[in-house]
Amino acid sequence: MIRKLLFVFMALICVNASAQEIQDTSYWKKGGMASLSFSQTSLSSWSGGGDNAISTNARLNLFANYTKAKNAWDNTLNLEYGLLKQGDEGTRKSIDKIDFVTKYGHQASKKWYYSALLDFKTQFAKGYNYGKNEGDPDQKVSNFMAPAYLLLSLGMDYKPNDTFSAYLSPITGKTTFVNDEDLSDAGAFGVDPGDKIRYEFGALAKLTLKKTVAKNVDLKSTLDLFTAYSESFGNIDVNWDLKIDMKVNQFLTASINTTLVYDDDVQYVDKEGVNRGVRIQFKEVLGIGLAYKF
Repeated sequence: MIRKLLFVFMALICVNASAQEIQDTSYWKKGGMASLSFSQTSLSSWSGGGDNAISTNARLNLFANYTKAKNAWDNTLNLEYGLLKQGDEGTRKSIDKIDFVTKYGHQASKKWYYSALLDFKTQFAKGYNYGKNEGDPDQKVSNFMAPAYLLLSLGMDYKPNDTFSAYLSPITGKTTFVNDEDLSDAGAFGVDPGDKIRYEFGALAKLTLKKTVAKNVDLKSTLDLFTAYSESFGNIDVNWDLKIDMKVNQFLTASINTTLVYDDDVQYVDKEGVNRGVRIQFKEVLGIGLAYKF
């Protein structure tokens, strides 16, 4: 089923491309933003206690959207990586994200499109659950392509305006990759112990909102909801990203990024190595630094 969905998706892209011998770039809207933020805490003879700390976060957001006649092709790539150094502890990563989405649609009516979507998510580097006490071993909990998630789907896209879209697909293949022997042998992220790939077939809803909520304040929200056609049908995997960018001047910005994740295939293991079962995962990053929008 995954291969069939991929074939259909690529066929749609090829048909769209072959229909245009000479590409008119005026139909493209391209842009993005690159940002780099820092924070530092330095203490000397500080009676209140605490540790010296320094952190840096880098973010790159790109988009390229094509619209001509009844055809629409939207592409986004979001990359994030951050490092943290606190006290005498080693350098640790704080955020890590690779997120690529491409969606092709052919207009069916004024607000509806027949659509095909590819969504890929993973991270750059290893992640650890660090020992609670000094000398406790660090436990590896993630790596590049461990996990990685690939969604291939066919459905309908509701686009009433440039601000909001609702993609609905009853035909979605979800592939989970755990390309790390230690994690795959442990059966992490829902794969069977020893396996590196898990396939699921189900339904997907993807809601996207882009809006300027005030002068120099932009909001983007993406909500993914997936349920598999299996014995777990009705258990919904949730991935909700919310970003607010506030422009101070041409180069200085402040941003708030939050991510909420719920996946009943992912078990939370605390710093003492105790499995606490399925939990709601939440991440919040507040940054102030340099940014360039293009």
